[in-house]
Amino acid sequence: MFAVIKTGGKQYKVAADDVFTVEKLEAEAGETIRFEEVLMLGGEDGVTVGAPRVAGAAVEATVVEQTRGPKTISFKKRRRKHSSKRRRGHRQDLTLVKIVAIHPGA
Repeated sequence: MFAVIKTGGKQYKVAADDVFTVEKLEAEAGETIRFEEVLMLGGEDGVTVGAPRVAGAAVEATVVEQTRGPKTISFKKRRRKHSSKRRRGHRQDLTLVKIVAIHPGA
């Protein structure tokens, strides 16, 4: 069985025991969280598409760790003489989660 969930403004296709990173969630390592925004469910009995969400469905996950993504560099330069340059780095805060169970609901 798989589900499509929405968190952090992005959509993820997940199944049981999947481990992946999402935008930072306010939870400590080892805590269990529930994703209530399930957009689609799929399995042996077919596919259920929500409008916009599947009623009563939820995905349970455990927080593995809080981490940070790779550094991305933003570089701006203005051409010609007497111009300016700017170099800026950014690392996104991420949460590593593991899917425990998918509850299809009623």
